[in-house]
Amino acid sequence: MLIDTRDYTPKLLEAVGQLGEAAPATLAGYKALDGAAAKGGHLDAKTRELIALAVAVTTRCDGCIAVHSAAAVKAGASRDEVAEALSVAIALNAGAALVYSARALDAFGQQSG
Repeated sequence: MLIDTRDYTPKLLEAVGQLGEAAPATLAGYKALDGAAAKGGHLDAKTRELIALAVAVTTRCDGCIAVHSAAAVKAGASRDEVAEALSVAIALNAGAALVYSARALDAFGQQSG
């Protein structure tokens, strides 16, 4: 087990709560964003959680992975569905590396030429 998310999630939520006490407007703003995303009306909960897991991977957020993996289970996602969503995240990360590699090579050319 890489990270015990059942142990990590409550500790993370406690730490987020402490941040919320120190910066209540920031946490309120985050909760408003999160709530708005959950009320979209066009995607079901399982699809939203599969997207959230893929985005969590691309943003490298362990907390997001912990929270949204639990939510995906609750929404009825299968291991195969999660793996497929994560395959999309992997493909996009590789694509992003390709695009930014082209940008880096272009910047190098601008500086050296």
